Amino acid sequence: MWRIGAAVVAAAFMLIITELAYQSQSDKLATLVKMGKARLALTYAMQRITDAESGKRGYLLVGGKDYLEPYVRASNDVRVALREIHALDQASGDPTLPPMQMKMDLLFEEKLAEMQEVLRRHESGNHEAALDMVRSGIGREIMQHMRQTFDANLTQRNELIAEGLNEIQELLLLGRIGIAAMTVLSLLILVLLIRQGRELMNERESQRKALLHEKDRLEQEVQRRTSDLRDLARHLQTAREDERERLARDLHDELGALLTTAKLDVAVLRPRIQQNMPEMLPKVTHLTEALNQGIALKRRIIEDLCPSSLRTLGLPASLEALLHDTAKVSGLKIEQALQAVDLSADDQLTVYRVVQEALTNTLKYAQAQHVRVRLLPQGDQAMVSIEDDGIGFDTETSRLGRHGLRGMHFRVEASGGELSLTSSPGQGTQIVARLPLRTTNDTETSA
Repeated sequence: MWRIGAAVVAAAFMLIITELAYQSQSDKLATLVKMGKARLALTYAMQRITDAESGKRGYLLVGGKDYLEPYVRASNDVRVALREIHALDQASGDPTLPPMQMKMDLLFEEKLAEMQEVLRRHESGNHEAALDMVRSGIGREIMQHMRQTFDANLTQRNELIAEGLNEIQELLLLGRIGIAAMTVLSLLILVLLIRQGRELMNERESQRKALLHEKDRLEQEVQRRTSDLRDLARHLQTAREDERERLARDLHDELGALLTTAKLDVAVLRPRIQQNMPEMLPKVTHLTEALNQGIALKRRIIEDLCPSSLRTLGLPASLEALLHDTAKVSGLKIEQALQAVDLSADDQLTVYRVVQEALTNTLKYAQAQHVRVRLLPQGDQAMVSIEDDGIGFDTETSRLGRHGLRGMHFRVEASGGELSLTSSPGQGTQIVARLPLRTTNDTETSA
């Protein structure tokens, strides 16, 4: 980065130098233009004096008034040209020009005065005096001195112009060098920018590859941990179901035997009590009913803990029995559409538990009047849906039944399926679970 900064500073420095050179060239060119105009004005004034001298001589020799016209014009034009020269010399700023031009001014005034004196003598009728003044050579000496001074003046002006042109050439050369340097510097900056851009692109590419590698690693880690969690959830569910089965078996074997024995004992005592203590017969009848209710409760608890109907009757019949008992106890109107699906024993238990948990949540929270339960195959999946017309809830904020819903998710995902929940306040709730059907290889393996 510091190299680009140095290149930018150098470019700014070269730009300043180039701008200063341009300003200097502009000023020098303006000065040279003024010097050139002054030189032209001086040449014009010299030409007008020469024309006036020729007109004077023609007038003296011929006497025609037409010859006086150049003299009359020259007298005015020369003074105008001299004033212009002085103004241009002052504007050019060269201190050597005004003193040198003053000499030319004096010679011009002297020449004009000489011609005026000759013409005055001629017009006063003293022709010989005028000719004598011409023959004396005064005018010729003045003209010769004027030409020498004029030549020296032009030479000095030409030298100043040449020096100015040389300076402009040097400034132009400096400008060319500056432009070349700026071009080289621009190319250097471009190369540095391209190089830095490539380095930045390479760095971004390296970062992108590193991010992709890290993403792949994280995805693999997530997949591994998800698999571990799925296995753990499956293990916990299996352990839970095993514990339920053990508890159901203990209830069936021990509590069932106790209740059955007690019922038989009451049946044996009933005739004797009827003969000897008839007043106790209602108590015996009440005890028999209580024992029957306890046996029924035991059967219901055992069926909830481990639905034996799954192994004997299959999933649709077990769900139908569950829905019938739930409707009988709760008073819900339950609509059912149950079809046979080819699921493993564990997956059938998963479907049964999902429906059981969904009905439990409906009874606790939904305040529903109607429930619809469907079980049907869809492609290579089994779909079970539980839909109620209850009060619903906000799935983003509500925590009603959250643990039960989370347990459904874990159980379904552990079986390789997916579970979705749709609900909103006042719109009821729908739970849909999809589990993969058993394939031919799974069937052969289980067989």
